Amino acid sequence: MALTAPAARPANPRFSSGPCTKIPGFSLDMLSDAPLGRSHRAAAGKAKLKEAIELTREVLGVPADYRIGIVPASDTGAVEMALWSLLGARPVEMLAWESFGEGWVTDVVKQLKLDATVRKAPYGEIVDLATVDFDRDVVFTWNGTTSGVRVPDGSAIPADRAGLTICDATSAAFAMDLPFDRLDVVTFSWQKALGGEGAHGMLILSPRAVARLESYTPAWPLPKIFRMTKGGKLIEGIFEGETINTPSMLCVEDYLVALKWAKSIGGLRALIARAEANAKVIADFVATRDWIANLAVDPATASTTSVCLKFTDPRIRDGAVFARAVAKRLEKEGVALDAGAYRDAPPGLRIWCGSTVETADVAALMPWIDWAFAAEIEAQAKAA
Repeated sequence: MALTAPAARPANPRFSSGPCTKIPGFSLDMLSDAPLGRSHRAAAGKAKLKEAIELTREVLGVPADYRIGIVPASDTGAVEMALWSLLGARPVEMLAWESFGEGWVTDVVKQLKLDATVRKAPYGEIVDLATVDFDRDVVFTWNGTTSGVRVPDGSAIPADRAGLTICDATSAAFAMDLPFDRLDVVTFSWQKALGGEGAHGMLILSPRAVARLESYTPAWPLPKIFRMTKGGKLIEGIFEGETINTPSMLCVEDYLVALKWAKSIGGLRALIARAEANAKVIADFVATRDWIANLAVDPATASTTSVCLKFTDPRIRDGAVFARAVAKRLEKEGVALDAGAYRDAPPGLRIWCGSTVETADVAALMPWIDWAFAAEIEAQAKAA
């Protein structure tokens, strides 16, 4: 394989899986309408926060009777609010197929000390959803950000389930079709699929989840930051823009800009199509090479956002060292920033293909992966 570096380069080399690249054409001038130095409780701040909730509902297609709240501490904060406030009323099943799902297992089993049924799958696979008892409360990630696998659809979740489904959808929202009628809690962060800024989470609750909140009091104390009810009733203000703690109005403006961009290009269908086109470029690349493969074992569960790849060439002596070296070469050339696998995942590359990424940039990156692989194989041979 020739070691001549490719001539073309991605116009935008930002392939980080979070915070993800900004929307196409982004500039700081787009944030000039942010009400900086103003209280988020003032009319201007409240209007911006309410607009963010309303646009989220419109772009994602969230049912009218579902509540949408802006909460602190990113997706993590949103998931923790749900776990600590809702679980314990009935048996629980925890599903994990990557590091963040594993983290929710730890919280529920070791911190809340619930006797949960835990189902795990290795990196690259998901659990058999047909074996899950959805009459229990079920907690899972829709898309494994660190493992490159996703739930293919919601068909395995019964419409008449007795339990709640609590879904961490942080790298799926705005890039995949989430069946809200099968999901009772949906969480995500701004810094994923729409390339927003960090520290703010979104919490979406079905009427069934609200009914649980208003009828059940957990056995453990709830910190103020997790409390969503008062006197047995939902604190409706949280879901109308009256945030639990102070949000960054600059970040709110950035989220609004991204939502308006999403709406302008055709909404959710267009966002999904962009992510799928990006992922297809990588799938086509991998299909014609015998030294690299998608970490996802079943193509039906392969992520279209956090695409994880593994090197399979038998000449590679140390997979972790090799993968880090390839990622370092790509970064040094300025063609792929933050494209290494997650620290807890198998060695390889992780290329964000979400809807803010341009397909032309993914296509321009592929020859560079060829080049970096060949260069590292050569370097390894010389060092032998």
